[in-house]
Amino acid sequence: MKASCDHQPEPTCSPILSSRNQGWENILVEQFQHPSGEGRTHYTSEHMICLSLASRPVRLLQIKGGKTHTGLYGKGDISITPAKTPFFARWDGDDHYLQIRIASRFIQNVARETINQDPDQLELLPEFRTRDSHIESIGLMLFSELNENLGGRLYVESLANVLAVHLLRQYSAAKPRPSSYEGGLPQRQAIQVLEYINEHLDQDIKLADLAALLDMSQFHFSHLFKQSIGTAPYQYLLQQRIERAKQLLKQTDRSIMDIAFLCGFNSHSHLTKQFRQFTGVTPKAYRLNCTNS
Repeated sequence: MKASCDHQPEPTCSPILSSRNQGWENILVEQFQHPSGEGRTHYTSEHMICLSLASRPVRLLQIKGGKTHTGLYGKGDISITPAKTPFFARWDGDDHYLQIRIASRFIQNVARETINQDPDQLELLPEFRTRDSHIESIGLMLFSELNENLGGRLYVESLANVLAVHLLRQYSAAKPRPSSYEGGLPQRQAIQVLEYINEHLDQDIKLADLAALLDMSQFHFSHLFKQSIGTAPYQYLLQQRIERAKQLLKQTDRSIMDIAFLCGFNSHSHLTKQFRQFTGVTPKAYRLNCTNS
């Protein structure tokens, strides 16, 4: 799976899409497409996952960790290259793939907070070509977010945490099991989080902010929140933003642009897309219906 353009300045190696300027933390997602060729990577502080998007299988030679592999890579095939592992690839034919780079420091923190593993003993194992429906699903959701930018940073951080735990469970030498937390959040803690979200709807709320309120890991917070509220944190946040937008559309004459910013959306179009998804109508149509009713 595929080489990125590290240390290679050819324009064909520039990503088609990149999350580099979207403010995502701990994870970088880029879409690449280029003709037959070769490339090298060597990321010292990031683990690399490549997910094939190729419409037809591509013959690929890979060298990493002192091992060589040659085979056909088709849509959905995945390779994993741990940090500090030199990687070389040569591919025959047009190649198309999604590259996900996740900070090794972030993986270490998740290991410490979620599974009580000593991060100094953490060792992810390389994979040449494998199928993993869980990673493929997360990769495609990140790819969709890269294109649409609808879920926001809380959504991306949630996906990054789930991906990190999955890598630790399935691709580390120790294969530890995360602790099980049952019963959801105590009512007092749940109210504390919901009030925080309500008071900061216009701001860029991070998963880390919510987890820090209760002094727990992001992964465990997400699971306990969903057990308590019945929906993931990013979905709840989005629902509340839409509800506030509905109130402002109905009770004020503020512009839709102003309402978008007051509710935490980054643009008029961002609000419109999400509002239509939740209500079936545009903000303008909703306001008109409220006026006429």
